[in-house]
Amino acid sequence: MATATKRIVLVSTDKAFVQDCRTAFAASDLIQLSTVEKSVVELRGEIQEADSDAIIIDMDAAKLEDVEALQRITRRLEGKAPILVVTQEFNAAAVRILVQLQVADFLVKPLTTADLVRSCIRVLQGPGREQNTESQIYTFMPAAGGVGCTTLTLQTAFQLHHSVTRGASTCVVDLNFQQGGCAEYLDLEPRFDITEIENQPERLDRQLLDVMLSKHSSGLCVLAAPTKPSEMRSFNADVVVRMLDLVSAYFDNVVIDMPRTWFPWTETVLLGSNKLYLVTEMTVPCLRHTQRLIQAIYETVGREVKPNVIVNRFEQRMFENGVKQADVEEILGDHFVGGISNNYRLVREAVDRGVPLQEVDANANVINDLKRIILPEEAVATPKKQRSILDMGRTLWRKSA
Repeated sequence: MATATKRIVLVSTDKAFVQDCRTAFAASDLIQLSTVEKSVVELRGEIQEADSDAIIIDMDAAKLEDVEALQRITRRLEGKAPILVVTQEFNAAAVRILVQLQVADFLVKPLTTADLVRSCIRVLQGPGREQNTESQIYTFMPAAGGVGCTTLTLQTAFQLHHSVTRGASTCVVDLNFQQGGCAEYLDLEPRFDITEIENQPERLDRQLLDVMLSKHSSGLCVLAAPTKPSEMRSFNADVVVRMLDLVSAYFDNVVIDMPRTWFPWTETVLLGSNKLYLVTEMTVPCLRHTQRLIQAIYETVGREVKPNVIVNRFEQRMFENGVKQADVEEILGDHFVGGISNNYRLVREAVDRGVPLQEVDANANVINDLKRIILPEEAVATPKKQRSILDMGRTLWRKSA
């Protein structure tokens, strides 16, 4: 059966944004993009006449006249086509208004066209499909201090976010409330005020979550609290569970950076993970502690979750004294899933600049090593298979046509 073409109308006065969208959507035979280069206030009957499957409106959610114009459009459409809003404003009031107007999704500039395309795919698939799609949760836990767990957590998040096969909305959750560094590694302001919901976890809803998220220019979201090194606090498990439930409801990929310390909620997080990675180093004490950590996980959560061990700063030593790959494989057995090359200079530069590793060197050995572990299907893919992100929705559209 032939697949029907989906028609999307873009309303924007941002010429550069319009051109980027045209280029991004031109790669697909399944989407026909038409543009209305007017502000939302100037619209009259253009959207109704277009008879589109979805509408993208580029507007300023902080301007009352723009919001009123959006209200008029939603009333006229009567739910016939989902609306996706792109705005530069990102505060509690703007989020609340957009949620009340029941827009299908909203994105904040600056954003990548890949994020916009993915959002359009989800919107076109409809709310039923979105509710039935289970979030994938990747949890990283350090076997010792200073093993590079945060670096690998963030790099995994970037790889998932831009993946051809799994690329979708991605959020990093920093559960190291005392000494977490996810936000600082990306030069972002940590905005998760856990004290605001500590005694009332049910207060955390979509609007409050959006306000507390830190957003990277790539579109990657980070949920991190300001660190307080002098306070060793153990929050109620209900707070962490509520937070993770909400994040997993709105993001396709959730990547968690765990603290070394075991808390009352640690077991719940491990059980809820699709993939659990323990990060260790190539030293005898660290590998022994990794063995003990694996045993502790099995004793606590049973065999429901298998710990996968990543050896960071991995070095092949053939004729030197010290730990060799054969030793690592013997100690860890089938828990060992791969090593990450020792490239301290690259990692240090990325951290000091507050940028992802690929901005320093897109072909670095660290990136490729991690990709072979997290995205093995893409690590061996040929360039011919690197297709447009629009292709991700084709199978689903064929089934629904």
